[in-house]
Parts: sequence; structure tokens; C-alpha cells
Amino acid sequence: MSTADTAARQLPTRRLPPVSQLLLWFFGAFLLIATFGWLLKEFINSPSRFIEVTLIGFTNGSIYALVALGYTLVYGIIELINFAHGDNFMLGSFQTHSIVTEGAFQLPLYPTTLVLGIPLGTTAVASSSGLQRGYTIAMALFFSMLMCMTINVLIERIGYKPLRNQPRLAPLITAIGFSFLLQNIGLIWKNASPQPVPDIFPKGNVIETHGVSYEWGAFIVIVITIPLLLVLSWLVRSTKAGKAMRATAQDQDAAAMMGINVDRTISFTFALGGALAGAAGAIYALSIGNTKFDLGFRLGLFAFTAAVLGGIGNLNGAVLGGVVLGLIAAYNDADFLFNLGARWTNTVIFSILILILVFRPSGLLGEQTPEGQ
Repeated sequence: MSTADTAARQLPTRRLPPVSQLLLWFFGAFLLIATFGWLLKEFINSPSRFIEVTLIGFTNGSIYALVALGYTLVYGIIELINFAHGDNFMLGSFQTHSIVTEGAFQLPLYPTTLVLGIPLGTTAVASSSGLQRGYTIAMALFFSMLMCMTINVLIERIGYKPLRNQPRLAPLITAIGFSFLLQNIGLIWKNASPQPVPDIFPKGNVIETHGVSYEWGAFIVIVITIPLLLVLSWLVRSTKAGKAMRATAQDQDAAAMMGINVDRTISFTFALGGALAGAAGAIYALSIGNTKFDLGFRLGLFAFTAAVLGGIGNLNGAVLGGVVLGLIAAYNDADFLFNLGARWTNTVIFSILILILVFRPSGLLGEQTPEGQ
């Protein structure tokens, strides 16, 4: 650990006076009760619409959770906010666009493509079979995850590893630089206009009862996302590689003395985070129907907010933060939150982030440590 980091940890923590703390907690409790009361009123007035909006929020929140997990994995092991993660997610959505519309795997800035033999393009979707669409979805997921995983490992090896023992500002600035680099690679690859992705999900509703409908496309997002989250949880908690990740996150020097290859473990963590970014990019492109070169900045901020909201470094917290954020955005877009309207969604989300950091800086599921108290 550097001298600057040690000094920063030894600085006294500023605490609010008891009266100010009491006033802040009273304001927070009032705001929370008012929000739940308003949502309860909306549910009573229109229960079917409220349930539909909740399902939409849960679906979008699961995508945020996938991206947020990439942030929290990297932060948990080397305490770095990988700001390039959102733009890596964007490149994953671009790869899905190439596979669905052109039937080929492409390398950014490289003219050669790998033809996958997928008989789908913008005009061929309507006549394609369910088997062809399923194959396309599987190939989009696999190759988007593979590309983003490779990019993330290269970023770690080239940019972060040489700066691992330097002051934390150096890798942070490097992360921002990689973010702009990936964004411009996307701009050159697919240009600045939005890239439409044909809808290849099955049509119709999987749920349609009592005025509540839930489309197959949204349901497939959940079907893909939940197993990925479960596999990640099992990988981190029950496998040898996951135990090495947790040991490295606790103490890198002690892990190295116990025979753990710290460099390989950190690279594996970045590979895992990149695979999650690629999966999220594929799911986003297929479900939303378009992507753009600056998508990673906006949605990356949402996912980072979700990770902080749930507790940065906590896997369950990232999932919870993503779902909560998706619900908040959906409720606000549907005018359920004090009738503010969709144009206030970003303001509402980041205002809630500020309040969470004021009242619980460690996040909803984050642990309170002596250094943060």
C-alpha cells in the first residue's frame, strides 16, 4: 500500500453533530414513507398498470444488474472503478448488431469477419424459424461475451497492471482514458447514428390475465439474466477460482503467500466482468432494438449508480441496486413517482443516489467498516 493511501486512511473522519444527524434521518424517513404511500395510492387506483410497470422495471433492472456486477467485481478485488466497463458493454451491443444484421462476427477496426452462417438480416427476420432465431440469440450472446471478455483482460494487462502499486488517481485517470478510447472505437466501427437491431424474440405475451400482459421478449431477458446471475454467484462462492478471488480481495499479499497467483486471479476477475458486460450488451440490443456509440456512458452511469446503491463490492448488492434502479426508472417514466414525468428520471435516480450516500455511504447491503464510520 502506498504512503498516500496509508495517510488517507489515517485522516480523521468528519461526523455530523447529533442534531444534524437526527434531522437528516427524519427527512429521509419522511421521504421514504411519502414515496411508498404514493406508490400504494397508484397501485390502488390502477393495479394492472402498476403490475405491468413493475415487470418492466424488473426486466430493465436485471440488465442494469449485469453491468453493475462488472463494476463491483473489479472494485471488490482491486478497489478500482473501471469506467471503461460501460463502453465495453456498448461494444458488446455492437457485436450483437453485426451478428443479427450481417450474420457475422466482426473485430472492431479490423476488416476481416467470421461468417457464422446465420440466415438472418434486417429483411429475413420475418421468414426465419424459431430454431434460427434461437441460434442467432445464442451466437450473439457467446461472441459478444467473448469479445468483451478479451477487451477487458487486455485493458487490465496494458493499463491497470503496470499502475497497480501507484497512487489510486493514476489508474482512475487511465480508466477514463480507456473509456474514451472504446467509445471512439465504437464511433469508427458503426458511426454516430443509432444502429437498429431487428426484433428476433418471439411475439405475443407470456402472461395475459386480469389486464396484465408481459411480452415474451421481456420474459426471455429474465430467462437469460437470472441463470447468469446464479452461475456467477456459484462461481464466486463455491469454486476454487472464486475462493481465490475472495482471498485476493481480502489481502493480496496474504493470498500470494498462500500460493494464489494474484495476477492470474485479477485477470480472471476482469474476464468475468467483461463477459457480463458482453452478455448485458447482447440482451440490451436484442430487447431494446437499437444501440449507439455513446450508450455505454449513459447506461454505464446507471449501472455504476446501481452498484453504489447496493453496496460497491457486494455481488448481492449490485443485483439489488440494479433491480431497485430499474423499478425507480419505470415508476417515474409511468408518472407513478409524484407525477414528475420521464424527463425527470435521471434527476430522480441521482437524487436518490445522493440520499443513499448521505444516510448510508456503504450502500444498502454494504458492510460498515471502522474506516468508513
